[in-house]
Amino acid sequence: MEFRKLGRTGLDVSVIGLGTEYLNGQPRETVASVVHEAIEGGVNYIDLVFAFPEYRDNFGAALQGCRERVILAGHLGSTEKDGQYYKTRSVKRSETFFLDLLSRLSTDYVDIVLLHNFNTVKDYDRVMQPKGLMDLARRFQQEGKARFVGISTHDIAVALKAIESGQIDVVMFPINLAGNAMPGRKELLSLCAGQGVGLVAMKPFAGGKLLQPKGTIRVAKYQTGGESYKQKITTEITPVQCLSYVLAQVGVSTAVPGVKDNAELAAALHTLEATDAERDFSATITDFDRYLKGECVYCNHCLPCPVAIDIGQTHRLLDTAQQGISEGLRMAYDALPVKASACTECGVCTERCPFGVDVISKMRQTVELFE
Repeated sequence: MEFRKLGRTGLDVSVIGLGTEYLNGQPRETVASVVHEAIEGGVNYIDLVFAFPEYRDNFGAALQGCRERVILAGHLGSTEKDGQYYKTRSVKRSETFFLDLLSRLSTDYVDIVLLHNFNTVKDYDRVMQPKGLMDLARRFQQEGKARFVGISTHDIAVALKAIESGQIDVVMFPINLAGNAMPGRKELLSLCAGQGVGLVAMKPFAGGKLLQPKGTIRVAKYQTGGESYKQKITTEITPVQCLSYVLAQVGVSTAVPGVKDNAELAAALHTLEATDAERDFSATITDFDRYLKGECVYCNHCLPCPVAIDIGQTHRLLDTAQQGISEGLRMAYDALPVKASACTECGVCTERCPFGVDVISKMRQTVELFE
């Protein structure tokens, strides 16, 4: 398993986490089996979104004896009513269901408390007011019931405002192939990296839409993190390609694919040992007719470089640096075995690039910024 820092929290999270939405309603034995297999496979980030008693009890049972091996994220504002999911902004109701989560998990704290599912700026502004959900989250943090505070959202404007507030440690946001060209998305990714905000990528399969057989798919804005649209898919897309794309994006700390059984978990974890050919998502991204011409998607289709520059990683650092060069970013660049200044401008990479990236120009920009 590969691990990355979850922004300024300093937590080391597995690049493949566990989304649990589809484990709701599964037998306790299935939940336990998936959780244990995930942990043994190196997964240490688990997102617990629902408030249903049986769902929480199942995870409480599955996590007995291994709580300290995982990083748990719980959602503040996710409740249930009459057996149905119920989103609330009531401080009292949110507190009751959060304490219920701790009780059913037999734990004193969650690592991340996420302000749940804020998809309009108006909604976000309301909970940031005094005596709102943010104050409740801060109180839980002071009481040791939550270590860090984050937000889950499907809206770019909300995510950007939350990051710029300086009060949010973690953002949970849809990152997937279908949302590759959504307006503001690149700014969001680089801002997370530049501000040290951990980015948890939800919906890496766009709610399963990307894994459907070839044909026309319809993706909703909550799945793309931008707009709704329909698109004809001409090639079958694999879980490995989806996750490889997500993990190649600037700022992403972990991806949390939703799985319903051990087979789907295994398909996700295969990303870690997949061949370069299996990981290659360059052909799939062109299916969407929505990629941004001239922008690197870090697929490394341009490699091998004659002088061994890691072009994708170099471009990722360059894009991240647009929000300012932090000490960590400079250290990451200094750690590259071959720097951008080694570029001979041979043009081989440009010829190979399926997205029209001016690699030579980007190498020059990188030298100006870092060297």
